[in-house]
Amino acid sequence: MFSLVLSGLVKENHRAASAILRETCRVVEDREESRVIHVSNVTRSFGSRQILRGVSLQVNAGEVCALIGRSGCGKSTLLRIINGLESHDGGEVWVEGTLLPSAAGRDRDRALLRIRQRVGMVFQKCHLFPHRTVLQNITEAPIHVLKRPPLEAAEEAQALLARVGLADKAHTSPEALSGGEQQRVAIARTLAMKPGLILLDEPTSALDPRSAAEVAALLQELAEQGQGMIVVSHTPSFVRSIAGTVCSLHEGRVVEFGPASEVLGNPRHESTREFLKSA
Repeated sequence: MFSLVLSGLVKENHRAASAILRETCRVVEDREESRVIHVSNVTRSFGSRQILRGVSLQVNAGEVCALIGRSGCGKSTLLRIINGLESHDGGEVWVEGTLLPSAAGRDRDRALLRIRQRVGMVFQKCHLFPHRTVLQNITEAPIHVLKRPPLEAAEEAQALLARVGLADKAHTSPEALSGGEQQRVAIARTLAMKPGLILLDEPTSALDPRSAAEVAALLQELAEQGQGMIVVSHTPSFVRSIAGTVCSLHEGRVVEFGPASEVLGNPRHESTREFLKSA
């Protein structure tokens, strides 16, 4: 009788332990799935100059993270590493569950193909194709990379143009647009790939104040709609309006990282305080 009772207790404990383990695994998986970017102890040097000195951060799905800091602190280099435009020397870079190898080769090429289908990038300069119309600029990647039917891609591109306030510019040459309009087309082109994350490197710095305000308003709207973004900016008011988290870099290191309200509301590092004075 004792052995039967003991056996029953063991089985019951085993079932309970299994249930706890399954729940724990589910929670871990949910957390991992929500993590779009995970950068761990990343380093990067150009010759004898060390740009990134063990940078670590993570960005979750639907989160907007602002990278701030002085010029030359490594913000743009970090963005280019995440998108594979630059390689890293050490550490790990995970993008939507894909490990990005640092060494050139077939494994890195395969990883980049997966990453660039899910992560878009918007530069200071728009890099639109001057020989194609606005609509053609937006449909190029969905048709040739995602293999979308041309008519379907064109319909979605037209809807995106309406979303960024340029519905009447579909058949216009990019050279006929203002700087702000070109940047909004570049954002629409990125959105056409349905990215989980958009990387933006100083998206308003090359624009006049009116155009910059138009682009900032669009990005704020995207943030409110849950679009994940990592944004490099030197404008405190823009960062306050868009960012949920802030990562402050100084001389290649993360000196502050956390909710925007905390980092900007009570900055601990001098470089963060200098950034806020630049308004």
